[in-house]
Amino acid sequence: MPDKEIIGRFAPSPTGPLHFGSLVAAVGSYCLARQAKGRWLLRMEDLDRPRVVPGAADEILRALDLCGFEWDGDILWQSRRDERYQEVLDLLRSRGLVFDCACSRREIVASAPHVGEEGPIYPGTCRQGLAKGRVPRALRIRVPDGVVGFCDGLFGPTEQHLQTAVGDFVLRRADGLFAYQLAVVVDDHDTGVNQVVRGADLIGSTPRQIYLHQCLGWQVPTYLHLPLALDQGGEKLSKRHGAMPLEVSRAGRWLLAALRFLGQKPPAGLEGAPPSEILAWGVAHFAVTAVPREAAVPALEM
Repeated sequence: MPDKEIIGRFAPSPTGPLHFGSLVAAVGSYCLARQAKGRWLLRMEDLDRPRVVPGAADEILRALDLCGFEWDGDILWQSRRDERYQEVLDLLRSRGLVFDCACSRREIVASAPHVGEEGPIYPGTCRQGLAKGRVPRALRIRVPDGVVGFCDGLFGPTEQHLQTAVGDFVLRRADGLFAYQLAVVVDDHDTGVNQVVRGADLIGSTPRQIYLHQCLGWQVPTYLHLPLALDQGGEKLSKRHGAMPLEVSRAGRWLLAALRFLGQKPPAGLEGAPPSEILAWGVAHFAVTAVPREAAVPALEM
């Protein structure tokens, strides 16, 4: 997108404090957006209210501030955007792209033909309308019998056959909450995000999000998925593995560790430097060609 301003974003979920895996995504997205003289937005993905931990958002913001991150504009809070999500759902319904589904998870598991990338594939039970006496639960979007592909900035050409990989997926859950797949697409579009840099655990969601962009006639962002931070047992690092220390001196060490995890080579002279100086070095020198597809998590001082 040589003629367009790059707009990137970081979108943590306040289900716990900032951890190393989240910091890696923040560093990668920030460096690439700022290196292109673009904007970097901050979105708090507090859509799943039951999982939100009180005080976690404030702790994440404090950690980002200690690390020297500066975002553009106001923070976008998903929990305040239900009206907008409903508006887009209504638009999709008017185009005949969504349908009510009365199936419980147990029923889907019992009738699914096979297990896909994220669990049982929805078998299309309610695609042609609800059976007599059935009460709507979730709202799903019809997916095509075809492949959705894209070229990831790190992993290269990637494709997914939506019908066989995930099936008609949920846009509004049975508990009334809007689904992540819908919210992230609407948020990215509404804020002009055109460069999505995030962890590789979300690469399987990207074809669904691209399909939603296409259904709505919206421009699809570019995507780059960073290597996952895994623990010694091969599991994705999560908030239960420990929060980033909320101290400036230790924040700098975590920033250096994140840059090295991403294949960058900050000079030894940055040891002990202020976080803002380390981050500025990352912006000036970040090279996508040096980012590995897999990387070992360094020993971190908690």
